Parts: sequence; structure tokens; C-alpha cells
Amino acid sequence: MVKRRRPFLADINVTPFVDVMLVLLVIFMITAPLMQHGMDVQLPKESIAPIAIKEIPTVSVKSNKKIFWKQEELANLMALTRKVKQYIGVDKNASIYLRADKMLDYGFVMHVMATVKEAGVENIGMVTEPLSP
Repeated sequence: MVKRRRPFLADINVTPFVDVMLVLLVIFMITAPLMQHGMDVQLPKESIAPIAIKEIPTVSVKSNKKIFWKQEELANLMALTRKVKQYIGVDKNASIYLRADKMLDYGFVMHVMATVKEAGVENIGMVTEPLSP
């Protein structure tokens, strides 16, 4: 009696692979909503010590959406872009302070900041008033 050898089976057994993929799918379905929500952070209401103001130009935005470069009123955001580019021509590592009225909507302030960044300034400091005792 001669034993015959069976040929090798070259097929991949996909059952364990499918089991692992289903477990990973369930894990991702559970953890994905948790990753989308941020943590609640209550910011401090105390003021910080004032920082010494350097010789850095200030962009001021009033509540009526008028924009000022240092003390000069600008007609629009294009004029602001020109002023910022002139300033950057002098100093490549330029910084600018931004003073915005608290009554302005957030979107407009962000639009002004984006304009300054597009003009080439990487460092923008936000100026606030200290709390009264």
C-alpha cells in the first residue's frame, strides 16, 4: 500500500483576515466620534502681566471696520497689504501687533489676520487691555 501525497493547497484562508478586519472596523466606529469632540476648557479670567511693546507696527481695527496702519487710516485691505509688504521689505522676520475692537465679528478680524499673513508676516501678536482691579 503506497501512500499518496496530497498536493499543497495554495489558497489563502480569508476567514481570520475578515475576523480581524471586522474587529478593527468596530474599534474605529467606536473611537471615531470620540476623536471629533474637543475638551471643554475654561480659560482664565485673570490678566497677564503687560509685555513691553517693541517697535513693531500696529494694525488697528475699529468697531466700524476702519483699518489703521500705525496711526494712518487705510481705505481697504489692499492698502493694508501694500503697507505690510513695504514693512516686510525692510525686515524679513517681521512681526505685527493687531488691535481689534471687541465689538467686531470674529470673521472680520480673521479676514484681516489672513490678509496680513498672506502679505508675508508670520508673527502676529494680539493686543488686549488689562483687566481693571
